[in-house]
Amino acid sequence: MDADVVVVGAGLAGLGCALALQDAGHDVLVVEGADAVGGRIRTDVVDGFRVDRGFQLLNPAYPEVARVVDVDALGMQSFAAGVVALTDDGSRVRLGHPLREPRLLGPTLATGVRRPRELAAVASWLRPLLVPRRRRSLSDVLAGRPPRTLHEALDRAGVDGLLRRVLDRFLAGVLLEDDGSTADDYALLLVWMFATGVPGVPRDGMQALPEQLAARLRRPVVLGTRVEEVLGRRVRSGGTTWSARAVVVATDGAEATGLTGVDAPPTKGVVTTWWAAEDAPETGRLLHVDGRTRPAGPVVNCAVMSDAAPSYAPPGRRLLQASALLGPGRETAEPVVRRHAGELLGTDPTGWEVVARHEVPRALPAQPAPYSARRPVSLGDGLHVCGDHRDTGSIQGALVSGRRTAAAVAATLS
Repeated sequence: MDADVVVVGAGLAGLGCALALQDAGHDVLVVEGADAVGGRIRTDVVDGFRVDRGFQLLNPAYPEVARVVDVDALGMQSFAAGVVALTDDGSRVRLGHPLREPRLLGPTLATGVRRPRELAAVASWLRPLLVPRRRRSLSDVLAGRPPRTLHEALDRAGVDGLLRRVLDRFLAGVLLEDDGSTADDYALLLVWMFATGVPGVPRDGMQALPEQLAARLRRPVVLGTRVEEVLGRRVRSGGTTWSARAVVVATDGAEATGLTGVDAPPTKGVVTTWWAAEDAPETGRLLHVDGRTRPAGPVVNCAVMSDAAPSYAPPGRRLLQASALLGPGRETAEPVVRRHAGELLGTDPTGWEVVARHEVPRALPAQPAPYSARRPVSLGDGLHVCGDHRDTGSIQGALVSGRRTAAAVAATLS
């Protein structure tokens, strides 16, 4: 035997699983096809700029993050808890969490006063988050509700007008879909996490998160070694075969299907473009979205990244990002994204310099209704599978999946 357990894939799920098994006293070997750990979480350094592969944020309110990650060591840099929405009349409305962003209290209240019916409808949609739960978890509160898509739930609550458009555009950037097809229960869970924590990025980029986990493994991750076949308790890559008492496939859904035959949900993609811009406007660390009745471009969110995360840009430089959804018929060419981002930020984008552009076609697994937060991880004969496609499409889901799979593996080994 080469190890008690071989884990295929060094994303968050695989690393979390390996650490949990290591803590339980097992010898674990992690094999990764890429040249670094992290899976879909990677950070490139280009001309002194840090650019993540896809606009990603870490929410320290995720319970599993608090459980597994040394958040303080990451040197978090946070976005403000709010958004700026461009409206039909060309004005920009600022909306934010009144407790976490007191400076946005006035604009937020003013918007609610002008739109009392819209605000009441949003409160109706958010009712499961607002009702005292008497020590029950939010998942317990949501359990047993009729399965609805986000679109159906917002319609049922009567959410419309500007607040509906802002919600739709903001959640499109989080869920990576703009048709409301995500399960409403899952959307509410994410909204609750945004309400209880302020997302941000580590000082050294998002890749610092998986690197921190990998540094705690006793055996170094085998990098640059793509697994071609899993045969029971054996893993083959080229001319090398590892044998173990158990194997965990911790890749994304498509690769897991190829290696194990397990069913996986479809995925959603995003393209993120990064620019250097000397004259970028001050944004107060807020995301910008298009709140108009007819958005004038593909951007779901944009931001001056260096306002929220100064370490992402060299001294005296500014870094911007804009993200758009991938999919058939979507126009996401760089000039189109640039023009729309400049419009949302209220500035001329002509002089922006492209730093990097990342297309991530398998960024997130779909979470359709009915919502299912737990999919099987044990496939029999010592073979297991984990990843955010087994739990929820988020950092929280990936880490939970790793721990849940580690428990299943440990049970079989004992």
